[in-house]
Amino acid sequence: MTAPNENALWGQTICDELVASGIDAVCVAPGSRSTPLTVAVAEHSDIRVFSHIDERSAAFFALGRARRTGTPTPLICTSGTAATNFYPAVIEANQSRVPMILLTADRPRELQDSGANQTIDQEKLYGDAVRKYRTLPEPAPEARRLRSLRTTVCRAVATATGTPPGPVHLDVPLSKPLEPTPVEGAIPDDLAERAPLGTDGRDGPMVTTTRGTSALSDDSLSTVARAIEESRTLIVTGPEDGPVPDRASLGALADATGAPVLADPLSGHRFGSHVSDRPVCGGYDSFLDGVEWPGPEVVLRFGASPTSKTLRTWLAHSDGRQFVVDPAGEWREAEFTASDLLVTDPTRLAEDLAGRLDETPTAWAERFERAEATYWDIVESGHETQFFEGSVAATVAQSLPDPATLFVSNSMPVRDLDRFGKPHDRDVTVLGNRGASGIDGITSTALGAGSGTEDPLVLLTGDLAYYHDMNGLLAVGRCDVDATIVLVNNDGGGIFHKLPIESFDPPFTEQFRTPHGLDFEPTAALYDLEYRPIPDRDALESTLSDSIASDGTQILECQFDSERSHRHREQVHKRVREEI
Repeated sequence: MTAPNENALWGQTICDELVASGIDAVCVAPGSRSTPLTVAVAEHSDIRVFSHIDERSAAFFALGRARRTGTPTPLICTSGTAATNFYPAVIEANQSRVPMILLTADRPRELQDSGANQTIDQEKLYGDAVRKYRTLPEPAPEARRLRSLRTTVCRAVATATGTPPGPVHLDVPLSKPLEPTPVEGAIPDDLAERAPLGTDGRDGPMVTTTRGTSALSDDSLSTVARAIEESRTLIVTGPEDGPVPDRASLGALADATGAPVLADPLSGHRFGSHVSDRPVCGGYDSFLDGVEWPGPEVVLRFGASPTSKTLRTWLAHSDGRQFVVDPAGEWREAEFTASDLLVTDPTRLAEDLAGRLDETPTAWAERFERAEATYWDIVESGHETQFFEGSVAATVAQSLPDPATLFVSNSMPVRDLDRFGKPHDRDVTVLGNRGASGIDGITSTALGAGSGTEDPLVLLTGDLAYYHDMNGLLAVGRCDVDATIVLVNNDGGGIFHKLPIESFDPPFTEQFRTPHGLDFEPTAALYDLEYRPIPDRDALESTLSDSIASDGTQILECQFDSERSHRHREQVHKRVREEI
């Protein structure tokens, strides 16, 4: 390794160790102090650089790519407030367990607390939202310091992808010159001879981290198996953190227990080949509300807390034994009614339990299957007569090709997908930001996810989320990502119709629903995209299919009156309660 100065040596070493640790892409936001890092990644042939003007968009793009691939896409930015714009995505990555690495360039220590331009206190900037924080040593051509740098970088990747995955922050103080300007005597000619391990690293990462798979003991497995045997068992799969989980193992567990599976649309289990021959349910958000039937005696819960409030409440009122499965041993059950925490790998647990139980069809599962069938009959008959927000989610879910990636926004889109996204057997990966459940960065996260796969990408988003992250649309051209953006525009926060504050107007309309009156068609011209208004369900279905099959990015806008859509949801729900 040769370098013109100490900063260039540091940037090259960091970049080299990232690649050795399996990193193949980074997101860079422009800035001066981060020049040595930016130059290093730009010159490395094994790293793809996604350039973003907006740091907040960059961070959510990196979040989405890591969510889709399981591998972090490190972020590089300059010093000062640039790094603070990463914070919303850091919070989401922390709470939804997405691997992330932040390389924030910093002023040297002697400039701290001096009033120096663009100098803020970046130490532990993200607080407890990161798995690990470290200020890197300042650049120097010393053998031990170079080995320390490599070790820190590869350990950061290992921590970010560990159990649980999450963000790691490395603060990188750098002094001038920041450009690759030759500085005489800065790098000894014989550095490679005196410090070969520090300059060249190893064949692979500096430190190889090997993790085992957490598994329950035989006695503990027997205890869980005995609880399940001859019990009314229910499997609940909540939102998953990363790439699609193992569907075959969950299918085997469902078969062995004879249990119905209530699959959140973000769980990775509502859609896929495993759906065709077992009771995977998606209508529970409606048919469990107010329906009197025996509750489960045993519940196996995988993933995070379900999107459906109806399901969460129903489980909270259940007297059955609830097993929460979490490989990190963290508590993700906000109703506080679960009785057991199983700290184990979910796939391993499903396989081990399936091997200990006999396959037994149950009347319990058949009851869910009948309710599910009746529910979709009701819903689909309603879609034929009414085009509303829920039918957009239903149409999108049913129109996706095999394979496809669907990213869904928070607020009403994810709830509509939960209630109206019928399970099917096509290979669809559904992603969303349910860690902190914000509407910030939705477009950027979706485009980041699209950059990590060859699958067609569809984004289902609301108007406020679209407005909130219009900067993210710049990534379509700058990062070469194609998408179909289905924009549900109900002119404000339609979700607030679900809350009691709807009855208090004022202040409901102006302070909660907040109609904006914006025309989004010009945004397509601004970002060189195609725009298509959608008047009805047939037009949505045909235009969506055309968009997915074509090059470029299209915005399909469906405009609704939020109150009318909400009233129709209530009508469908009322009919479900009457017939089930």
